[in-house]
Amino acid sequence: MLEVKGLSVSYGQHRALEGAALRVARGEIVVILGANGAGKSTLLKAISGICEGKVAGSVTLQGTELLGMPAHRIVEEGIALVPEGRGVFGDLTVAENLTLGAHPSRARDEAAGNMDRVLRLFPKLSERRGQIVRTMSGGEQQMVAIGRAMMSNPALLTLDEPSLGLSPLLSKELFASLKAVRDAGIGILLVEQNARASLAIADRGYLIENGRILQEGRADALRSDPAVQAAYLGGAKSAKRGAPPAAPAPLAPASVPRPAAGPSPDQIAAAALASLAPPPARPVAAPMPAPEPPRVATPPAAPARLSTPSPAPRSSNDALPGGLSLADLVAQASDASRARFGSSQPAPPPAARPRAMPPPVTPTSTAQPQDRLKSVLSEIEEAAARARAWRPDPHRT
Repeated sequence: MLEVKGLSVSYGQHRALEGAALRVARGEIVVILGANGAGKSTLLKAISGICEGKVAGSVTLQGTELLGMPAHRIVEEGIALVPEGRGVFGDLTVAENLTLGAHPSRARDEAAGNMDRVLRLFPKLSERRGQIVRTMSGGEQQMVAIGRAMMSNPALLTLDEPSLGLSPLLSKELFASLKAVRDAGIGILLVEQNARASLAIADRGYLIENGRILQEGRADALRSDPAVQAAYLGGAKSAKRGAPPAAPAPLAPASVPRPAAGPSPDQIAAAALASLAPPPARPVAAPMPAPEPPRVATPPAAPARLSTPSPAPRSSNDALPGGLSLADLVAQASDASRARFGSSQPAPPPAARPRAMPPPVTPTSTAQPQDRLKSVLSEIEEAAARARAWRPDPHRT
């Protein structure tokens, strides 16, 4: 019925359509799919004779060349366009809009029969024949636009985005109505953004991109084409609907670093208690005059944490001012602590302590060994401080 060959449209230097070719048979729905700006609306306008650009090629309907005819003559030949945005007369009633569609001479003799067919196809319009169109919903106005086009008794109905702005429910009703129009023997050339719904009712389809028709085929073949699915249907389905989702791959166990090897809390407690044993009595050497010791600029380092069950012994050769070794000072501090406190609770340590002692290692240890350990460490610190502060008298001979 409709045959388009080598149709090209130019707007100045811009080529909107290049060598388009398609065909539509009687009682067939053909859908044109493409992105915005691909040339779909330009194609419909060129076929209907309302394109403002320079048109070249061939458009024939039932053997009659339409290219170059004015728009009203193309309507008389049997092509009716439902433009994007409906284009209804909003201040007129439903009946007046439908009556205007019957103006072509080919439709005047069958105006009453066409009106009955439109009202049967759209029952809501029969209920609202006297209503002003601009007070109707978008879906109802779209029904008025399609009904007005059908009142011209067309052989081919062209529609540009008929479901634009309609709710899903109204869109479903619209596509059902288009199937009824097709069953009445009227061919339909459809440009539609809802590719899934349009392919569901269409017989064939064309894919257009950058003004060129790239592919054509049956609607069911286009629906199953992975390229069409990815471009227009939201991606190819990898599994049937209702199939259980694939189980996720097990995650590799995260590598948890092992704790570094070292003494256990029990070993640390045993080492601390062993350090409380009193050292053997040593004779206290008489102090001897010694040269002035070097001045110590940094405070003594805090005692290191125990890393082995037994504490590391200090060297007895670490000489301090006055000829005393560190071991001698430790022994003196320990003897003085026992002489001063005995087994009773020792006095609290000095306020200026470089480092607080850790909490008890084992819950079963008594308070007395801990206090003894604190007292011994305090005496060591005081002895070391006295050794650092000691200075020989320069006038002493």
